[in-house]
Amino acid sequence: MSEIKNVTVGKDDEAIRLDRWFARHYPALKNGQLQRLIRGKNIRVNQARTSADYRLKEGDVIRIPPMNIGAKDNLPSQLSKADIEFMQSLVIYKDESVIVLNKPAGIAVQGGSKTQRHIDGMLDALRFGKDEKPHLVHRLDKDTSGVLVIGRTANAAARLAECFKSRSAQKIYWAVVVGKPKLLSGKINAPLSKLSNVQGGEQMKVDYDNGQRAQTLYRTIDSLSKKASWLEMAPLTGRTHQLRVHCATMNTPIVGDAKYGGEQSVSLGLEHERKMHLHARAISLPHPVKGTLCVTAELPKHMKETFDFLGFDETASTNAFDYFKKDE
Repeated sequence: MSEIKNVTVGKDDEAIRLDRWFARHYPALKNGQLQRLIRGKNIRVNQARTSADYRLKEGDVIRIPPMNIGAKDNLPSQLSKADIEFMQSLVIYKDESVIVLNKPAGIAVQGGSKTQRHIDGMLDALRFGKDEKPHLVHRLDKDTSGVLVIGRTANAAARLAECFKSRSAQKIYWAVVVGKPKLLSGKINAPLSKLSNVQGGEQMKVDYDNGQRAQTLYRTIDSLSKKASWLEMAPLTGRTHQLRVHCATMNTPIVGDAKYGGEQSVSLGLEHERKMHLHARAISLPHPVKGTLCVTAELPKHMKETFDFLGFDETASTNAFDYFKKDE
């Protein structure tokens, strides 16, 4: 880029912060460089001095000074036919603003040093004719299946992300656990903090002295004697591994969750007991354009087979959102 440009903000970029707008459109521009340009009044909005946290409006004009970087390459990444078909097979809801996936267990949402194949890296498969690549707005653990919401535009993604941040998104999870809770329903209030020096990724612990607030509503839908139970849960907070730790705290670890349940989590003799039996079943949240978005995700194959083996009937759960709303 060799001359001053004036860029008009479109509808899809409305309501996002100025620094995030640059991160999306000029990813090669480092944050330190951006801050210096803003402080030096080289970057302006509507010809006036601005700040990094300014939230853009449709029609705003951004003054962009000469910079030795290129604009964002918005061409789709090269995905295999198999990856494209895989990603599109996960779609359970789609409109002009939102896509919802039923994420399988075993695939990460985002990449890392040892994770090359992940949902975020294959989002180009979900453009469906749009120029813009879809955006993640929240996460699920690698081994957790179920509802994953994607924003189709930057504006929709910003509004959806705010729903998760403000806790206006209601989530329902299903889990098969070892044992049976002493209280068949209630609220788990157990603050969490990170364990340090743990091999094999993040691990959390209950910490009543210094932990962050963590609350989960739950009810037992069905059980097989005291050997295994089907729990329905509604997290009121969104801490890392919250549901997994809270289930283990009740001495009913989630089937397949060796990290928090140890050998107890694989003690039932089930065919798929080494796979995580935690599923993001449903979500309800304000739609970025109008109304309410409410989507339900079918159980993954391994949990369906476990349900059949244990004699659990999926139709036994009704009115989950209404049930938990009265107990918040």
